[in-house]
Amino acid sequence: MTVIVLANCPAGLRGFLTRWLLEISPGVFLGAPTTRVRDILWKEVRQYRGKGRALLAYQTNNEQGFAFATHEHAWHPTDHEGLVLLHRPSPQAPTAGSNPPSAPIQGWSKAAKRRRFGSR
Repeated sequence: MTVIVLANCPAGLRGFLTRWLLEISPGVFLGAPTTRVRDILWKEVRQYRGKGRALLAYQTNNEQGFAFATHEHAWHPTDHEGLVLLHRPSPQAPTAGSNPPSAPIQGWSKAAKRRRFGSR
């Protein structure tokens, strides 16, 4: 079983993938090609993705039962004690020139006070 997920990729690439895989949702392709065909498809996806990003997940003989690869994706596969997990980068800390996020206003709004205690 092979799954390829595309985001922001050209329509021509999606059409190319439908020759071997079934598009079950926009940008989500599913099928069972051979390992050789899967590697060729992944090479084509990386080459013709344009400004988009791609994720490949496939069945293999390991502890998890699957493996995956990403290309130009914000989340990256990371080995953690023998298990491959997706590492999501932490949000950027504010830099010296940027405005810090405003602190929430403490206390209740006037409308909440009226609902709770009645109108005054």
